[in-house]
Amino acid sequence: MKRRKLRPDEEELWRKVVSNAERLHPEKPLRPQDFVTTPPVQPRKKATFEAVPKSLTIQPARPTATAHLSPTIAEQVGAQPVQMDRKAFDQMKRGKLRPEGKLDLHGMTLERAHPALTRYILSAQAQGKRLVLVVTGKGKQRDDGGPIPVRFGVLRHQVPQWLSMPPLSSAVLQVTQAHLRHGGGGAYYVYLRKLR
Repeated sequence: MKRRKLRPDEEELWRKVVSNAERLHPEKPLRPQDFVTTPPVQPRKKATFEAVPKSLTIQPARPTATAHLSPTIAEQVGAQPVQMDRKAFDQMKRGKLRPEGKLDLHGMTLERAHPALTRYILSAQAQGKRLVLVVTGKGKQRDDGGPIPVRFGVLRHQVPQWLSMPPLSSAVLQVTQAHLRHGGGGAYYVYLRKLR
């Protein structure tokens, strides 16, 4: 960077400052040339923009009705690995297998539903049943409008967790969302293990 010379008015101002100031290091002489001044700011050229093809423009994301960060209960249940016979699993998912029993938890509280589910699953396994239907209902949508979205269907979310915990986990081989003819998102197929 090339040093700029002081203008006469700047030099005069400098002399006034020096005459009134006390030096910190009197052994070193002061000269105006020792100080670097910033160069004048050059105006920038205005940027010119070319038209961007529509195929390259970024479109804003469309807002979804419910923006949840975690997967839905259907996605969580559907992501479980297939433990049972693949052919039977495919038939069950398509609603071709007929459930041998049905438990309707719809409208129950959590305190009533959990013991009823435990009793039913263990007794169905003891009777030799393999495929049962557990109806939870889809739940009522009660979003209070707060900043955090609220999921609806408490039993619908809780039943898969109960089925994956002891004592039911030892009786259950597979859990998947029911086909529309058996209740769809408001019911689960529960495929039971054979008693040894």
